[in-house]
Amino acid sequence: MGATVTSPSGWRIGPLFVVLALALAACAAIPDTQHADLPMPRPNQAELASPAEREHQRILAAYGGAYVNERLQQMLESTVARLVAASERPGLKYKVTILNSPAINAFALPDGRLYVTRGLIALANDKSELASVLAHEMGHVIARHAEIREEQAREAAIASRTIADIVKDPQMSALALAKSKLTLATFSRAQEFEADGIGVGIIARAGFDPYGAARMLTDLQRNAELQSSGLANSIHTVDFLSTHPATPDRVKNALANARQFAAPGNGERDHAEYLADLDGLVYGEDPSEGFVRGRRFVHGKLGFSFTAPAGFTLDNTTQAVLGLKDGGHEALRLDSVSVPAEQSLTDYLMSGWMEHVDPSSVRSLTINGFPAATATAVGKDWSFRLYVVRFGSDVYRFIFAAKAMTPQIDRSFRESVESFRRMSLKEIAQVRPPHIKIVTVGPDDTIQSLAHRMAVADHKLERFLTLNGLEAHDQLKPGMQVKLVVE
Repeated sequence: MGATVTSPSGWRIGPLFVVLALALAACAAIPDTQHADLPMPRPNQAELASPAEREHQRILAAYGGAYVNERLQQMLESTVARLVAASERPGLKYKVTILNSPAINAFALPDGRLYVTRGLIALANDKSELASVLAHEMGHVIARHAEIREEQAREAAIASRTIADIVKDPQMSALALAKSKLTLATFSRAQEFEADGIGVGIIARAGFDPYGAARMLTDLQRNAELQSSGLANSIHTVDFLSTHPATPDRVKNALANARQFAAPGNGERDHAEYLADLDGLVYGEDPSEGFVRGRRFVHGKLGFSFTAPAGFTLDNTTQAVLGLKDGGHEALRLDSVSVPAEQSLTDYLMSGWMEHVDPSSVRSLTINGFPAATATAVGKDWSFRLYVVRFGSDVYRFIFAAKAMTPQIDRSFRESVESFRRMSLKEIAQVRPPHIKIVTVGPDDTIQSLAHRMAVADHKLERFLTLNGLEAHDQLKPGMQVKLVVE
């Protein structure tokens, strides 16, 4: 959560918008960043005129900006240089950026800008696995997939309009549209397989283990299953498999491609060197944006914390803290705005930023010594309880939503907002971001004992296995190195 999210004049939040923002935020591959508050350099006017530069800035905003780690950056740049030299188009220029996001993702722009999140870097277990992702994205650039897909989409749109103009039968028009969408989806899958094949060839010619691609795809799939099972701590994370669907066929295809270049066990993996570069990597949320600890959100920089109602899962984004209760029938959003000191909080609640506020429900109150106000609003399918709290120079907005509001649910929302409080200096000093620590397996260590040391809120074993590419039945040998999440 950024320090301040200032609403532009005239910006209004309708109930439908709130529900979509709370419950369906993960649908977009690159979230809207209109209200993101990020410290980014100001590009000059010539750069602003470039669509690629605008897309670059949008990506930075959506993924928390760039993650600055000189050691990792050097490792990535040397890996990319090695891959470029072994590629079909060694004259292309690439620039790689580490994104400051726990999401598991990587992608490329047509001009050769490569992006990889620190979340994906943490998931990989050796240099060949990371190289396989970078080479896959280079494959999209080499094969000009973005330009080709754009042309295909343009042709499909023209065909659909033509059919709609000529064919007056709605069913026939709908069938033609469905066929064009299916063609595009099939085309996209074909592109993924082509990029896989190009990528495996590149890493093999560069001297990396070509089987790293199959291992990485497997790790990505396991991580996706961990998220979909509800074990992941994020409801807003957009991952690699959202736009790079992994199937058993892709893993089989990667293995078949690898066999064309080498037998298993050949090629460089640089496991120990890679793990050494990972040591100290921030894991999870950006520490400057606060932390989620179970149902509790802590922001040491801004000096406050609050606890969500029972059953909620929280996710911290650059725009807001979002929460969703099991079953999806209750949700919350916390963000901050600038409100003039002379404007009362009750007047702010009625100022139009939220639609359908019940005037009779607006009243002033105090939350842990801070001026506050509350109101209710009703939409078609959702009911809302609003709280605004003046804390320092900003106003914090709690938007609670329920499909069926009851006195008990409303009381749980009130108890949650009453947990909003200022942190002590001692508490702030104790806030530490989780990070990756590389440890050497000792003679008495087991998967279970090491997993127990993971500084994660739940499902320590599953997270330890996924992070290290291990199975529960694997045997650890003394001297092996593994990744732990520690504080």
